[in-house]
Amino acid sequence: MLSTYRQIFAAPGTLAFSTTGLVSRLPISMTGIGIVTMLAQLRGSYSLAGAVSATLALAAAALGPQVSRLVDRYGQRRVSLPAVALSMAAMVAMLLCARLGAPDWTLFPSAAGMAVMPSVGSMVRARWAHLYRSDPSKLHTAYSFEAVMDEVCFIIGPILSIGLATSLFPEAGVLLSGLFLTVGTLLFTAQRRTEPPVHPREQHQGGSAIRSRGLQVVVLTFVATGGIFGSVEVVTVAFAQEHGHTALSSVVLAVYAFGSGVAGVVFGALRPTGPMSRRFLVGVSVMAVSMLPLLLVGNLVALAVALFVAGLSISPTMVTTMGMVERLVPAAKLNEGLTWTITGLAVGVAAGSSIGGWTVDRAGASTGYWVPVTAALIAAVTAFLGSRRLQSAQEQEAERVGVDEPQPQPQHHP
Repeated sequence: MLSTYRQIFAAPGTLAFSTTGLVSRLPISMTGIGIVTMLAQLRGSYSLAGAVSATLALAAAALGPQVSRLVDRYGQRRVSLPAVALSMAAMVAMLLCARLGAPDWTLFPSAAGMAVMPSVGSMVRARWAHLYRSDPSKLHTAYSFEAVMDEVCFIIGPILSIGLATSLFPEAGVLLSGLFLTVGTLLFTAQRRTEPPVHPREQHQGGSAIRSRGLQVVVLTFVATGGIFGSVEVVTVAFAQEHGHTALSSVVLAVYAFGSGVAGVVFGALRPTGPMSRRFLVGVSVMAVSMLPLLLVGNLVALAVALFVAGLSISPTMVTTMGMVERLVPAAKLNEGLTWTITGLAVGVAAGSSIGGWTVDRAGASTGYWVPVTAALIAAVTAFLGSRRLQSAQEQEAERVGVDEPQPQPQHHP
């Protein structure tokens, strides 16, 4: 298994851009929860804290794909550095407003301004695609590795953000996320030899990548998938609190992420065959079925086991999705296409958190698990109804003649 992963790092510069990419995307898991923790302490209002964090999430959903569209057109370094500068200026403004007691409304425009931070996860995957587009097995392993790194981010990030904000000073979590964003992006964009080339202007014609009907299905499916993640987090905290062990909620959620990470490592060493659209549908369907045991758990141990099993389907589905997006959109629009997918996930997380919290308040934590179950079923139905749109031209031809999807022949890279 290790040799499989070692192969993808044989190309010069791969370890450098992947490592610095990990550092620069830690803020994705730190900023929102850092804002909530900071404002809850400084302003004493979880409602205000949640509203400001939601503003950041919704603004990122609107602005993120547009920033990535500029990245596709003008290059990663040329767009990312100004975007980070703008995001950091807005972050500093928020920290000053929060610390100096400025009116509550001042926090909202600064939160919206922070949303122009670039999608480093998409840029990292675009570099892997540039290197291994003609070698599907290595690209599959690379995407699997990045899926595991995403899980690492969401395990480490919130712990750092909450821990520092509660032990040092309220702004510490947000401040550290800004440091990671700035330093990480500077180091990432310094890796010029692995940066994908900018495609000719004519290849950017035809409007946004979201015009792809297949990508539309993926994004809608991922909105529902994000609803799973967002609601599971909120309901699990409430479930642990009802059972008198609130502090253990972070451990239980870490088990959920660990299950996904383990599956991602194993999946990356495999060589799956058959159409990606079919694997995507299977992955989303398994994810839906794996949610059902949550309705039956009665204690934290059973919940941890159920979430570990549920987590096993996450990374393989994410890896398959990223590979499929790479085929659904033109190479000249890959950053934007990947960002739309992540944006759909983020919107779903925000909605799932809100609906999950509303359900818990009115019906209790056990009933709250109906929210991720429902979201998972919606994701599966959406993927099933749009399965034809998810097929590439090669897959449709392969289905017509009754053979597996043709695979590009591996090529050697210097």
